[in-house]
Amino acid sequence: MPKATFFNLPEKKRHSLIKAMELEFSRVPVFEASIANIVKTAGISRGSFYQYFEDKEDAYYYILQEQANRRNKQFIEQLAKHEGNLFEAITAFYYELLIELPDDKEYNFFRNALLNVTHQIENIFIEIIESNVKRDGIKEISRLINKDILNIESDKELTHLIHIISAVAFRNFVEKFTKELSDDEAIERFKVEMKLLKKGLAKTT
Repeated sequence: MPKATFFNLPEKKRHSLIKAMELEFSRVPVFEASIANIVKTAGISRGSFYQYFEDKEDAYYYILQEQANRRNKQFIEQLAKHEGNLFEAITAFYYELLIELPDDKEYNFFRNALLNVTHQIENIFIEIIESNVKRDGIKEISRLINKDILNIESDKELTHLIHIISAVAFRNFVEKFTKELSDDEAIERFKVEMKLLKKGLAKTT
């Protein structure tokens, strides 16, 4: 978590530092990242960096959390766009994140994160989908989801469904990069798994 001095920076200076950190963390994974590169790009001293963050990991997780927060808003927008259809929304969001990232820097940032997964990174990625559940409780996001098309009987079951979908989405994000799948291969795999979840895995008797 950044120190209070970071949030007290003038907006222009804070934005410049954020861009410098994003650039470095998109270049290499966090364990290879250089504070020297960050401060040089941002035009600040090394001592100033430590006035804002404990270390480079602190800075990295701040950037990753901010990215996740922005992506969560996109997921909510997809829910609205697809009239609460959870499966269509998550599939469109998956496509958007992989195919339509605005630039190579952001794409490489996510790629580096997913090729070097830690428990904390996994939790932050899963929060992209689940943060509304954690922040506001299931009742808030429940209002956005069309439950009439879901085979669930309670908000508790909806919570479990969101956990399952989050886990499947995260694993697919990781496999996209670890297995070096093409965009088309990654999307097709994800669609197959969402289709299986949607129709269920056991035959009715």
